[in-house]
Amino acid sequence: METVLNPDAAKFLEVAESLPIEMRIAIVDRLLESIQPTNSEIDRLWIEEVGRRVEEVDSGKLKMIPGEEVIREIRERFGR
Repeated sequence: METVLNPDAAKFLEVAESLPIEMRIAIVDRLLESIQPTNSEIDRLWIEEVGRRVEEVDSGKLKMIPGEEVIREIRERFGR
């Protein structure tokens, strides 16, 4: 089901669709941000977690497992 746009929204969409892709992406990013704002504390914690995981892999503390192997083990375990 397509949402019916008021005249202002229809004109905005018409103009937006004529813009270069970079500008359209920027508009989409802003609209998505207005729907669900980012949480800088969560972003900071994820960045810290990624850094910790990279250090563990680089130091040899963690061993990477190829995705194909993980999928194979799941299929064997759950019979799919």
